[in-house]
Amino acid sequence: MSRAIHVVLAAGGTAGHIEPALNLADALMQQDPEVVIAVVGGDHGLETSLVPSRGYELKTVPAVVMPRKVSKDLLTVGPKVSAATKKAVTLLQEFNPDVVVGFGGYAALPTYRAAKKIGCDLIIHEANAKAGLANRVGARHATEVYVSVRGSLAGEPMSLPLRQSIVDLHRAEARQEARERFGLSASAPVLLVFGGSQGAQHINESLALALPQLLAAGIQVLHGFGPNNAAPSEQAGYVPLSYIDRMDLAYAAADLAITRAGAMTVAEVSAVGLPTIFVPLPIGNGEQRINALPVVQNGGGLLIDNADLTAHRLVELVAQHIHDPELLERMSLAAQRIGVRDAAQRFAVAVLRVARASRARSGEDAP
Repeated sequence: MSRAIHVVLAAGGTAGHIEPALNLADALMQQDPEVVIAVVGGDHGLETSLVPSRGYELKTVPAVVMPRKVSKDLLTVGPKVSAATKKAVTLLQEFNPDVVVGFGGYAALPTYRAAKKIGCDLIIHEANAKAGLANRVGARHATEVYVSVRGSLAGEPMSLPLRQSIVDLHRAEARQEARERFGLSASAPVLLVFGGSQGAQHINESLALALPQLLAAGIQVLHGFGPNNAAPSEQAGYVPLSYIDRMDLAYAAADLAITRAGAMTVAEVSAVGLPTIFVPLPIGNGEQRINALPVVQNGGGLLIDNADLTAHRLVELVAQHIHDPELLERMSLAAQRIGVRDAAQRFAVAVLRVARASRARSGEDAP
């Protein structure tokens, strides 16, 4: 009997890289319960907690951060990448994957290089509107490349794989359960504020100043403030959480959201049809702003620069939208026209196709 298909998922550093990899892993298990999956990531990023918590094996290589400026640190990058690649080669040879699937991040680069060295098929998925270094390098020798935003790399369109709880979510049906879970009233509108898995300091500060006016206007606030930020005081109508572990229920509880515009966040809020005010992170390659543009241009959200987000502007924007159910419904439908719910299942089919083709070339019969 042929051995099960082996898949390595390469991702690390941030939840934006790790979460879609884990969502794909879940979809692969649904498609083929016999598939064997390992995740290769860095030795100190979020993957060290996120991957085991989802029930998958994590193998680590040193994550080599590329200096953003010319400095003496550049002299050490080459040797560090070589050492990390050597370890990744050993890991791949031990695991014997039929395909490596990469989602980016510094920790993924050694695994991409290792896949090339051992002649293993490599699939790259780029989530952002501007591709990161690891995926730009990996795409040069990849078997197949997929992109969430056309033009980020030369590849086929494929939206980000979403968690099954997001895929199955119907906000209206889950609203009562969601609001009960967070201790929110069923009748007053709810504003969801979060800044990704780590929170967003400027959004937090603007919200703190705006909160008295929001509460006075009868607006409840569910706030994911981030585990590394100071915990605000809970009060009537305001629920602060360091980390929201059930984002599906947070989306169901909310009428409107204010958040950053990471690729995963944009994919999720559009898929579930949650009207959103996007405040792109003002650093990096400017990809967050570009991530949000399709939803905004289609009428499913608003875009405000980080520097323009003041307490006054926050209250003004929320008040203009959250008390207008017809406007929110139009925005919700517009967002859903952009969102894609079944990307994880479609991507899993593509990955298994490449893995089985690899097995056929090697003379093994896939199960």
